[in-house]
Amino acid sequence: MQHREFAGARVSEVGLGCWQLGGDAWGDVTEADALDVLRASADAGVTFLDTADVYGAGRSEELVGRFLKERGRERFFVASKFGRFPRPGWPGNFEPATIRQHTENSLQRLGIERLDLTQLHCLPMEQLRRAEVWDTLRALKQEGKIARFGASVESVAEAEECLKHADCASLQIIFNIFRQTPATSGLLDRCQKAGVAIIVRLPLASGLLAGKYTPATTFAPDDHRTVNRNGEKFNVGETFAGLGFEKGLELVQKIAHLQPPGYPSRAALALRWCLDHPAVSTIIPGARNRAQAEANAAASALDPLPALIHEHFREFFETEVKPAMRGPD
Repeated sequence: MQHREFAGARVSEVGLGCWQLGGDAWGDVTEADALDVLRASADAGVTFLDTADVYGAGRSEELVGRFLKERGRERFFVASKFGRFPRPGWPGNFEPATIRQHTENSLQRLGIERLDLTQLHCLPMEQLRRAEVWDTLRALKQEGKIARFGASVESVAEAEECLKHADCASLQIIFNIFRQTPATSGLLDRCQKAGVAIIVRLPLASGLLAGKYTPATTFAPDDHRTVNRNGEKFNVGETFAGLGFEKGLELVQKIAHLQPPGYPSRAALALRWCLDHPAVSTIIPGARNRAQAEANAAASALDPLPALIHEHFREFFETEVKPAMRGPD
């Protein structure tokens, strides 16, 4: 496992996204399976764990906390997020007292005294523009509740708003072969120059880029890949990179030939594509079982993709994917 700089720390370049451990958005994940995923990731060298208070209404954080008690806190960089918890909900979640309470609740569930990173969790633009929100984060950092703060955003415009704050340590973005705007817009270059860490979520576009789905594939009734295909629950870009499922399947087949000899899977290709961007600090694919966790971590050991393949993917995005994208980018 290779490591990269992250706002004064060193983290594994392949982390673990823990959304699925909540058990309420990616189908059921048992506690045993969740802990096995965490253990397999750690055994493969993963040190960066990304969760949020809303994942399973605290279940994901609780499971990460159990794992940290088992393996030890010191080795891991623990990131969480706030702003989307159902109680009290919007707009109450953005008030200083609630931000503080949600932070304390996360610390308690995780069983730690300080978060390595807390992130605004896809807040509306009007909240990103409120100085009071950012000042509360600064106070929490000064008090030692958090080591650094950043934001998980849904669009380049939101990212640019966050970059107005010089002490914003990181941005978490949707970035993958089907969602390349952070690169084509110059955002990644600007972040790299400013020393802002980049966390890549959904590097596999909700699993599309693994190339295993077919038109007959179905998901659990409460899975976001069932209930959010058209943005019914939250930003459509979080599900299949904002592509319609059928369109996504069509596009996946069109790039199958770009998998180089020696690459173990299309998923590995998609993860390596993200890692080949030097501005990226860590990628956080999810995993539902040990095999997936081990395969994700193995992308760190792969050779970079040839420049010609990157050029093909860039052209493919502009001509084939971008016209079909939905949601903010």
